[in-house]
Amino acid sequence: MSAEEAASEEIQLTVAGPFDLKTAHRVARALADASEETMVCIDLTRVSDFDDSGVAVLGRALAGHQRADVRGLRRHQVLLLRYLGIEGVGGSMVDAAPGWTS
Repeated sequence: MSAEEAASEEIQLTVAGPFDLKTAHRVARALADASEETMVCIDLTRVSDFDDSGVAVLGRALAGHQRADVRGLRRHQVLLLRYLGIEGVGGSMVDAAPGWTS
C-alpha cells in the first residue's frame, strides 16, 4: 500500500495484491489518521482478491470518515458494503464494475 498527500487536502491510497484483514486494518488506520477535511481516495483496482472480513473492516472505517472515494470494488464488495449500510461516503464512495448497473 502506498500513500501520497497532495497539498495536504487529499490522500491517495493504492492497494495491490490481496485485500486481507491486515491490509484492511492499514487502510482503516490511514482513514482514522486523516483529518476530517482531508479527502481520502482509495484505489483498489490492483487488488487480486478481496477477503469479506477485510471489506467489513473497510466499511466500518469508511463510515467514520465522510470524505472518502473508493475505486476498484467488484460487484460482490459493493453489495456487501451496501448490506452494511455504506452507500455514499463523500458523494461517490463505491463504483460498480464496468457494465454493471444497480
